[in-house]
Amino acid sequence: MTPADLKALVRTVPDFPAEGIQFRDITTLIDHADGFRATVDLLAQSVSDAKVTKIAGMEARGFIFGAAVAAVAKLGFVPIRKPGKLPVPVITADYDLEYGTDRLELDPSLIDEGENIAIVDDLIATGGTACAAVDLLRKAGADVTAAAFVIALPDLGGCEKLASRGISVRCLMEFEGD
Repeated sequence: MTPADLKALVRTVPDFPAEGIQFRDITTLIDHADGFRATVDLLAQSVSDAKVTKIAGMEARGFIFGAAVAAVAKLGFVPIRKPGKLPVPVITADYDLEYGTDRLELDPSLIDEGENIAIVDDLIATGGTACAAVDLLRKAGADVTAAAFVIALPDLGGCEKLASRGISVRCLMEFEGD
């Protein structure tokens, strides 16, 4: 399946989670067996050139794609969690969303100094979540140079924000507007 075929499997839900937001719902994509497999394969290909040793994904939908990419690539997976989910000491990063604020946490013992890790998530909008994930991984000692997303919302500038931090960003599809 091509990225255009995959884009056709993404449902748009208007006015969610707030009025004026066009929510790009990937549940219809992951429900389609061939579409999900093709998406994972394309994401794995997009980070293969970076010679990464692990994949990191942000809760929650980044777990779906990141863990699947890690399995296909035969790499470990690092979960970047929402607050209060990890039973061990963590490092944290606060960040802004296009419609609020949030926090991410990471178990730094999962990272070896200098380890090359790519982040994988379902969508990049403003880049707040992705930049917070990069900050956490780098704080733990990782080298982060690559990121892959199913969807980019280019009007919101997230890809540029990551690129300004030295991250090579690849996205399978784009949707204009927010």
